[in-house]
Amino acid sequence: MFTGLIEALCIARSVRQSGETMVLAVDLGKLTEDCKVGDSIAINGACLTITRLQGTVADFDVSRETLEKSTLGKCTPSSQVNVERAVKANDRLGGHFVSGHIDGTAKITSIKKQGNFAEMKFAADPELIDKMIAKGSVAVDGISLTIADMDKNSFSVAVIPETLKKTTLGNAKIEDKVNIETDLIVKTIKKHLDNILPTQETLTAEKLKQLGF
Repeated sequence: MFTGLIEALCIARSVRQSGETMVLAVDLGKLTEDCKVGDSIAINGACLTITRLQGTVADFDVSRETLEKSTLGKCTPSSQVNVERAVKANDRLGGHFVSGHIDGTAKITSIKKQGNFAEMKFAADPELIDKMIAKGSVAVDGISLTIADMDKNSFSVAVIPETLKKTTLGNAKIEDKVNIETDLIVKTIKKHLDNILPTQETLTAEKLKQLGF
C-alpha cells in the first residue's frame, strides 16, 4: 500500500526485455538504505518488487500485465521515474490509499501555468473516467492529486509548485502518457452499487453524487 506522496525522482539505469516481460533497473539512491530484496516499491505508480540490489541500483521484474496496463514499457536508460516505498503501519497517510495497481493510462492534453502552479488536463477512456468523482483522489504516475474538474472523456488537476519540483510532472509535455490509478474507495463503492442496482442502469460518477457519495 502507498500514499501517492513521491519520495524521490530516480533514474532508470537499464531496461532489459525478456520475451513479454521486462527487467527494469532503477538507481534508488539513498532510499536503498531502508530497502531489501522482496520490498514493494511504486515506480511511476506501479507496484513492483525488488528482485536484486547492487549498491543503490534495484532490479524489478515487470510482468506482461503491467506492461500492457502502464507506460513502464516506454522507460529507457536515463528516464526519470517517481519512486515511493510502501507505507509503514505507523506512518502518516498524507495522500490517499494507493494500491500500485494501474487501471490504465491517460494523455496530457493541456498544461496551463498559473504562476508557480499548473493546471493539467488529461484525456482518458470513458471507462476510466467513470471510476472517478470530482474533488476525489486520483494517482497520476503515482502522485496523489485531487480531481478539479471532469467530463465524460477527460479530467483536470491543479498541481502545486512542490509537486512540479519533485516529480516527473515538472517536465511533463502535452501528448505525454501517464499511469492512472483511480481511488480505491470509489472503485469499491461502485462495484457494490453495480451489484445492487438494476442491471439495466449504468453507474456513473453523476449517479454516485446523486446517491450521496
